[in-house]
Amino acid sequence: MTPKERAELYRRMLTIRRAEERLQKLFADGLVPGFLHLSIGQEAVPVGVSSALTEADTVSSNHRGHGHTLAKGVDLTGFFAEILGKATGLCRGRGGSMHVADLSKGMLGANGIVAAGLPITTGSALAHRMQGKGNIAVVYFGDGALAEGLVHECLNIAKLWSLPILFVCENNGWSEFSPTERQLATSLDRLGKAYGITYREVDGNVVEEVARAAGKLVAGMRKAPAPAILECRTTRVRGHFEGDRQDYRDSDEIAALDARDPIRLCAEALMAAGLDDAALAAIAAEVEAKIEAATEAALAAPLPEAGDILADVYTRAEV
Repeated sequence: MTPKERAELYRRMLTIRRAEERLQKLFADGLVPGFLHLSIGQEAVPVGVSSALTEADTVSSNHRGHGHTLAKGVDLTGFFAEILGKATGLCRGRGGSMHVADLSKGMLGANGIVAAGLPITTGSALAHRMQGKGNIAVVYFGDGALAEGLVHECLNIAKLWSLPILFVCENNGWSEFSPTERQLATSLDRLGKAYGITYREVDGNVVEEVARAAGKLVAGMRKAPAPAILECRTTRVRGHFEGDRQDYRDSDEIAALDARDPIRLCAEALMAAGLDDAALAAIAAEVEAKIEAATEAALAAPLPEAGDILADVYTRAEV
């Protein structure tokens, strides 16, 4: 990977981090309707995976989907407007944080129901296979979803029909407020073996490692359609939702999170490769300017018209 490519990965991760930090403040100010689930600490996974994707590839996400959405290349201003429930949002303010989507970028949507993105992506992968253009589908889900029946159903049908779907598990060790081992009697690598699906595990906080593994898996899937699993060991810095005090987590665990910060690790790798503080500061300034502009535009945007509340929900029946 060239220094320029590494710097681009860093810029994309920093964009996600700064966007969520801004959303965190907007939420605290009462400007974000509904719940907010932040992916701070997990930015390397979507950025690394998306480095192997094209705009024609499709992605489904979960309730913690801001990073997945931004990494797929959606418009930053439209993203902020959507989270704030504004008419200029990607979904005209109707989707919000947990259901933001942009089909023009292949982003099929975040989803507030655990594991619900898997069947959506499985259907998309079937469409890709039928079209025969070499495109693939990606679904992001957490380790908390592994106890859901949908996981097994989708792994099974993806293998049976040789669907080009990359199952990306962001394993942060937590299922809402409980350690994952309290809810799952097996492991994802064992499930992969049971269904005969290629499985890879990476350090989900090292963006180059994620990008390298995703690139190899995706390249193989484009040549010969087949499912694959990429499990990314990562860290959840914030609580399950914004406002969660995380009383259930050990203080030593939380104190050690900074050492595993994917943005910090990437910055250190960039400096070891020859990039200096000034170059990193320039990237940070560029990102901050874009976040500021997107936020201001979203705050100034109008709210949806009350009369449009049922628009795009029902279709008039022809008698």
